[in-house]
Amino acid sequence: ACSPLLRQEEQADVLESLDFVLRNISELRREVEELRNSLQCLAADIVGEVRAHLEETQKAARRRRFPFPRERSDSTGSSSIYFTASSGAANTDDGESEGGYSTANAESDYERESERESEEGEDEVSCETVRTARWDSLDHLNEDDTHLVSDASLDEDLGQLLQQADRLHSGDEQERREGFQLLLNNKLAYAEQKEFLWRLARAHSDMCDMTEDADEKRSYASDGKEVLETALRKWDRCAECHQWYAVLCGQLAEHESIQKRIQTGYLFKKHIDRAIELKPEDPKSYYLLGRWCYQVAHLGWLEKKTASALFEVPPTATVQDALNNFLRVEDLSPGFSKAGRVYIAKCYRDLGNKTEAVLWTNLAAELPTNTKE
Repeated sequence: ACSPLLRQEEQADVLESLDFVLRNISELRREVEELRNSLQCLAADIVGEVRAHLEETQKAARRRRFPFPRERSDSTGSSSIYFTASSGAANTDDGESEGGYSTANAESDYERESERESEEGEDEVSCETVRTARWDSLDHLNEDDTHLVSDASLDEDLGQLLQQADRLHSGDEQERREGFQLLLNNKLAYAEQKEFLWRLARAHSDMCDMTEDADEKRSYASDGKEVLETALRKWDRCAECHQWYAVLCGQLAEHESIQKRIQTGYLFKKHIDRAIELKPEDPKSYYLLGRWCYQVAHLGWLEKKTASALFEVPPTATVQDALNNFLRVEDLSPGFSKAGRVYIAKCYRDLGNKTEAVLWTNLAAELPTNTKE
């Protein structure tokens, strides 16, 4: 006798299970491919380091062959370090992660740059030449002569510019493009104002969101991140600078390997925590922290293994941690984000509370969609 057919509910469960398995297989294939690319990049970095070492050995041999006195004989070697690192022949960040767990402290780029400046004072001239090639006009400011002005003393023209930038940032794509161009046109005039700089970085983030080209996305995110690296060297207590630095790090990591994404995750968390410490009533920071917690709670097997291999203490977070942060957003600003309410529904679903999941799904549907997300 033929076996009875599955009930409709059982068929739905089987289909859902099959779909889950297929999604996981697809994700595993993608992660394996990313791991293969990471290993290729690592091999290229090792080759670059060996090549740089051989070049330094050859230079040392030439100096012994022609022992004539030269000014600052060691500055050439220092400059070559910066040159090979910036040209891709050697990757100092990868070197740290491979040798131990120094990247687990999530030191930001602007802190490492400051440390290099203090440690290599004797190579000030050559380092300044390299920094000129890598940074824009913001780095030409003389910090000793910089006058830090408070928000209350901003001149009327800048105040109007910032208001217009905020209005355009809240608009559609065309308005956000106009806002980006407006801030870019005034970059030199207000390069010493932190309120201007974090808005300029935010505009870079907007452009990264709106463009479809991967190279352009990477370029916008990288340029915005550099703006904030400059700002954070002067204004470490600016919550918005930390907040948007974290956002841009996340955007830049979207196109990187698993290893880079995990390293960036530490950096992202560090700056979001700092933003919350400085401005604990800002709902956006809790929303970003909630997303970080949710993503960490759903790390794939390969990502967890990579994190364990790279860091002494891998990132940890639970769905409940994510839910607490998203609910905090609603406490501070009800209806702050449609995506935030969707995440709340997903958290309740993952925790097995279907009633709350349906409730928050309906609450999310009541809000307009203002962003691509």
